[in-house]
Amino acid sequence: MATIIKTEDGSNSIQSAQFEATYHSIHGAIQETQTVFIEAALKHKATTQNELSILEIGFGTGLNAFMTYLEALKLELQIHYTGVEAYPISEAIAKQLNYAELLNAQDKEQQFLNMHAQTNEWLECAPNFKFYKQVGQFEDITAQNQFDIIYYDAFAPSVQPELWETTMLTQMYQALKPKGVLTTYCAKGVFKRRLKEIGFDIEAIPGPIGKREMTRATKK
Repeated sequence: MATIIKTEDGSNSIQSAQFEATYHSIHGAIQETQTVFIEAALKHKATTQNELSILEIGFGTGLNAFMTYLEALKLELQIHYTGVEAYPISEAIAKQLNYAELLNAQDKEQQFLNMHAQTNEWLECAPNFKFYKQVGQFEDITAQNQFDIIYYDAFAPSVQPELWETTMLTQMYQALKPKGVLTTYCAKGVFKRRLKEIGFDIEAIPGPIGKREMTRATKK
């Protein structure tokens, strides 16, 4: 069961009864996505390339995908976006999320809802933004050297520890192209040590409101 909650920046999130966790920081869903994924990953890579392939681990509410879509339109980026989610939310819940209103993108809200309705087929949200939602377990990802960016937005290590183990992180390393980046809100020491052991270069960068640091990992 999922319950809509409001975070401190006014944007809605979801409280998951199944995992006893919220989908976003209580300090603000939109500000968290802007800091962790748009600024630290998308804009970071967009300084050197205009075409980007993105993998999101934990599609969840669709906020990361929606904000990436809006940014792609603004910056004229060519993006292929794959969101992976094992437990998709219902369209009824998606309709209660207030992101389009707060982002002044009410005219794009239908595309946000289309992302939730679409499963295992490519959706053209715009000529420069292709979207694919894969319903399944994160552990089933077998991509090799395919993505420029990974948004690692799984539930926290305290909730789903298996998703932060070396085996899963090695799959992420293999899925990235050389010089590809993975960003996440997590900055735990054991997590960063695992990334280094796999072969990532690690940066501890300022986190969103409520978190001193976050992590950006680059494939050598």
